[in-house]
Amino acid sequence: MCGIHGFNFVDEQAAQKMVERTRHRGPDSSGAFFSRSWSLGFNRLAIIDLSERGNQPMKSRSGRYVIVFNGEIYNFKELRDELRADGYDFSSGTDTEVILAAYEKWGEDCLRRLNGMFAFAILDTETEELFLARDRIGIKPLYFSRANGKFVFSSEAKALFIHEISKEIDPDALNMYFRILYVPAPMTIWAHVKKLQPGHFLRVSQNGVRIQKYWGYEDRPVITDRGAIEEEIRRLLADSVRREMISDRPVGVFLSGGIDSTIITGLMSEESQNVRTFSAGFEETEESDKYNRDFHLARRTAAHFGTAHHEYRFTARDVLDKLPAAIWHMDEPVSNHIQTITMLLARAVAPEATVVLGGDGGDELFGGYERHYYLYLMDRLRRLPEMARNNFFAAALARAFKAYEFYRLCNENDVVRRYLYFFAQKENIIATFLRQSVNRPGVLEKRFVEIYASDLGREGERDFTRRAMRLDVRSWLADESLARSDKMTMAASIEQRVPFLDHRLVEFADRIPVRYKIGSKGLYFASVGRHYEGKVILKSAMKKYLPPWVLGRDKWGWFSPAAKWIRGPLLPLFQEVLSPSYIPETKDMLDFSALQKMLEGHVSKKKYALTPLWAALTFQLWYKEFMNK
Repeated sequence: MCGIHGFNFVDEQAAQKMVERTRHRGPDSSGAFFSRSWSLGFNRLAIIDLSERGNQPMKSRSGRYVIVFNGEIYNFKELRDELRADGYDFSSGTDTEVILAAYEKWGEDCLRRLNGMFAFAILDTETEELFLARDRIGIKPLYFSRANGKFVFSSEAKALFIHEISKEIDPDALNMYFRILYVPAPMTIWAHVKKLQPGHFLRVSQNGVRIQKYWGYEDRPVITDRGAIEEEIRRLLADSVRREMISDRPVGVFLSGGIDSTIITGLMSEESQNVRTFSAGFEETEESDKYNRDFHLARRTAAHFGTAHHEYRFTARDVLDKLPAAIWHMDEPVSNHIQTITMLLARAVAPEATVVLGGDGGDELFGGYERHYYLYLMDRLRRLPEMARNNFFAAALARAFKAYEFYRLCNENDVVRRYLYFFAQKENIIATFLRQSVNRPGVLEKRFVEIYASDLGREGERDFTRRAMRLDVRSWLADESLARSDKMTMAASIEQRVPFLDHRLVEFADRIPVRYKIGSKGLYFASVGRHYEGKVILKSAMKKYLPPWVLGRDKWGWFSPAAKWIRGPLLPLFQEVLSPSYIPETKDMLDFSALQKMLEGHVSKKKYALTPLWAALTFQLWYKEFMNK
């Protein structure tokens, strides 16, 4: 929706520069507020109440509190009615004013009442205390830096560097990036910049900075009544979509052709006869069906629901031209070869819709990834007595069937170690190009435990898969997927909303037995590794909205031709960027001779290396954009 900024001293010129740096987040208007010791800045993308009454920074009715707010509160009408009944006289139709009134009445407890995606700052002009908060799941970003008595915050890290903030790279973050392709909160790639974690708030006062968690997973018992579960999934999803369609600007949906976006499209079609759908494909002459499979399915689905469908095809040249811009908008290095496509799609959609709904979160909540299947299979095998599954004969049998790693993981008691086996890049690959002087193989596991310990549940809990799915939501979803969705759509000045990540559905999905999500296919000896289905309970609950060509499709990811492009139109870029002469400062971090050999092997098809090559390319382009300027 917007961009928010601030710092604990008064400097009108610096505030204006921060606003200018993130103009793309809010091109409709901008504003600033200055107290005795604080400067606040704001960029507005008007979504609710398009009048000037919705401009920010906004003062409370009493004049004591001032807010800058990025996001949407989907239950703001109910809260407004409750607060109005208590005597609060609203002067606008915005959710921003509702947050102010809620904070004035309930203080930090207002966070538990908010349903939405948000990052906001509220300044108490009497005490000069600042309150910062981020939504439960991490849909909206929030960066900050504190050093030498100065505190600076912004929706995007690039705006922080208006100020004299050190750009020193955090060596642990560097190692985590090359292993999981992003940097998890509260860390950033920079040692002196942090992300406020999802479900946390922060106070800045004369006593310093205090950070506190207000939301996280709770170890509540699972629900076993399958009929009741399906009914509640339908109710929560329908209510979430209905709430998230509220807008005073045009609304559409990113329709990929998969389960999740199809469900959202179906639910939207029940609410409106004028649903706009948007799909991305690739201009490929070779293997077009492979790369455009979802694109063609989305066309059939759009016709099924009678939407106003818009299709866009992109080429390697489009990616080549816009890749540096996408990396600049991402702030930190995040290696994902579809992020530029997402930005291109958002920019194409902007003339048609200011708000788009997306299917983010469905896989994480309902077991849509292959790793969920294998983790659950391990959970089932661990029901055997340890002496039956962890012995010489079992190990020998596993070796005979070339499944020793699977055997080893079945007997691994650490949920983080088991999770990272599926998620992280392999250490032998990292060691080939990350120089020994900076390579820290043990840091990823150590940091994961430190960051996510409170979300992993009881140590003795047997359901590893449930805890691993929590890790998906708290780590990759927030800091890679949602960060990418926010930054790439905001680059086009449009807002993406994510109905699957209504916190009520996130909490409810955690209580659904994993066996209801994974199903029974592929769990028996003759079918292990084949016929995995996933999201079984979701598909059953929402089958009304799933046409046969979607419901009956095999599981596959969104293929991009990136691996093929590296062998063709993108090869000159990789050859140029993955060389010590491109940025001399990174030659002490990366072994470019090893990367060139890896590139040669990929081009000759001797060894597929899309992931490490794209990670190295992204890092190099990022370094040039952020560290050399």
